[in-house]
Amino acid sequence: MPYETGAQVRLAKDVPITQGGGGAGFAGPLFLAEGLRGVVVGSAREEGGVLGEKLAEFDSQFRSGRFPGHVAALMDDLRRQMVMYGAHAGGGEVRTTYRVRFENGFVLAGIEEGFLSGA
Repeated sequence: MPYETGAQVRLAKDVPITQGGGGAGFAGPLFLAEGLRGVVVGSAREEGGVLGEKLAEFDSQFRSGRFPGHVAALMDDLRRQMVMYGAHAGGGEVRTTYRVRFENGFVLAGIEEGFLSGA
């Protein structure tokens, strides 16, 4: 069920805090506990699914490196091919993620609808 800005929600399960922003990145050592209450302060439509996971993995592996121009262009071309293949193979999907301000003051963006329930 989609949540509007200002809706009272609570976590339906533990949520890992990731490094790298949003839902992309590697899970860190911190989690927000199930049952924690908060307020939806925004939402975004994101591409996700198998394609989103593979692109996030690709980006995390190559983001920190500094490469010569021809290597960077080759990697950019490879990323575009992954996106085109994912679009044709049905690997991409659009999903809604939420930004929630919790009662403990923590703000987390990129929470999928499956992690939330009405308060």
